[in-house]
Amino acid sequence: MEYIVTDYKKSGGGRIELCLNETIKLWLYVKEARQFSIEEGAGLTEEQYQQLLHKVIGTRAVKRAMHLLERQDRTEYQLRTKLLQSAYPEEAIEEAISYVKGYHYLDDERYARNYISCHQKQRSRRRLQADLIKRGVAKNTVEFCLEEEFCSDEREQIAELLKKKQFETDTADEGEFRRMYQFLLRRGFRSSDILSVMRSVREP
Repeated sequence: MEYIVTDYKKSGGGRIELCLNETIKLWLYVKEARQFSIEEGAGLTEEQYQQLLHKVIGTRAVKRAMHLLERQDRTEYQLRTKLLQSAYPEEAIEEAISYVKGYHYLDDERYARNYISCHQKQRSRRRLQADLIKRGVAKNTVEFCLEEEFCSDEREQIAELLKKKQFETDTADEGEFRRMYQFLLRRGFRSSDILSVMRSVREP
């Protein structure tokens, strides 16, 4: 198969935005484009395209993935989204994901365990589950990790949060009570637990 450069546009940072066969979008640095004699209307053989995709763009995608994970731990979904935002083609993204997973730089189960351990004193089990699923962790992985890692008493969590917020039932008016109740609901606590603890709070 031959790949024809159907669009060639220079952008900032010494980059060139390309479109091959009117469907395949990617970008190169000027030096990389020169290496493959790429210009508008030029053609690439299948061998040249595969070399460009894996040895140039794929290698760069791996380095980008490593850099992103060095800055902070991420789920596979989060990393994939970041690479898509950087306009890497799907094949290069898969290559980068496979590489970092192979070395356990990317591990959704580890991410979920660490997240639960870090946040379980401030968030309910349901909130942790929702947070992790939103971050792209598979539901069965989330449930498994919660069973393994979650050990907080949710009523104790509520009482601790009320203490930190200096909330006292005896002095709170209806508006304050409602705002605190909504705050705790957003943390994922059950309504019955919230009301039970809030009504039991008294000044020392």
